[in-house]
Amino acid sequence: MKICICGGGNLGHVIAGFTAARGFEVNVLTSQPERWHKSITVKRPDHWLPLIGQLSCVSSRPEEVVAGADIVLLCLPGYAIRNTLLKIKDYLRQGYVDGTAVGSVVSSTGFFFQAMEVLPPKVPLFGLQRVPFIARTLEYGHVARLMGYKDSLRLAVENAGAGGKEVLRQTMERMFRTPTCLMDNFYEVSLSNSNPLLHPARLYDLWSNWQEGQVYARVPLFYEEWTEQAAQLYLDMDNELQQLLDVLPVRKGSIPSVLKYYESTDVPSLARKLRSIEAFKGIPAPMKETAGGYVPDFQSRYFTEDFPYGLAIVQRLAHEKGVSTPVIDRVCQWRETPPNLHEGKPLQTSPKGRNFSSLRGD
Repeated sequence: MKICICGGGNLGHVIAGFTAARGFEVNVLTSQPERWHKSITVKRPDHWLPLIGQLSCVSSRPEEVVAGADIVLLCLPGYAIRNTLLKIKDYLRQGYVDGTAVGSVVSSTGFFFQAMEVLPPKVPLFGLQRVPFIARTLEYGHVARLMGYKDSLRLAVENAGAGGKEVLRQTMERMFRTPTCLMDNFYEVSLSNSNPLLHPARLYDLWSNWQEGQVYARVPLFYEEWTEQAAQLYLDMDNELQQLLDVLPVRKGSIPSVLKYYESTDVPSLARKLRSIEAFKGIPAPMKETAGGYVPDFQSRYFTEDFPYGLAIVQRLAHEKGVSTPVIDRVCQWRETPPNLHEGKPLQTSPKGRNFSSLRGD
């Protein structure tokens, strides 16, 4: 099976090396092909031997790496999805049965909404609810670290019959060596209480009172210093998301509550859990150095990704469905306040000019 990985970030590196080492034929579409080696080394946790994957082709030209692929997997931030879909769409095989399947390694960044607008209707679409790995690039184009696995994965597939859905489910299971289950529809993977709520809760807790000119003496750890105030905010936003899910055609429990997912019972235990996750340790808050100290980095992906292509989608769909979201509204309004925050622009319209809730006729 031929797979094309789109994107040269942390996940792109690990997934390309991991799947190539497992025998898949892997191409990579990246804007910096000259920096990539033919082999990718993936270092694994617990001192396991590293995996070494041999890549078939690395290019910035979609005709060289997308044409002929059975699966195209986007490992991209939300703001890069639309342009990449436009770039690759003419090189995809179309057809519900034998067409090129296009998917996203995580779907909470607007993938399905954008793909349904940009791609022809017969292109099979798929997306994961959460990323399969926690990944870091060590040497660009050559060495990466797989820092953590998921126990299971949840997958949504559109534009494919039951047989096509099962084939994609089995393929994802083989690619990531992780048990994978099918969800009922794309809402169940597109709406998430992971990064789209998790990161904004912590960012608001850190800097909701920040003013231009204010400088900090140190960079806090994003997770290891997680506060109960951030946990309360996270829980409040999740409660609003759960109210939205109650009025959507999704299975009960398809997106577990924050407390259930993190095996917590209340705000203090949630904060303790987030501080203790091994794979999250050592991750700094997104800041940049300036004269006299540090200031928030409003151009980091925590801001340009998780607000406009995560939390804002939840907010917009909730408003369309008449669900009240005062806490999410407050956090989204704060996002508009800091300077230089608009590099990652939110989706202005939903697919084909319709609102989000009109998709699939629900």
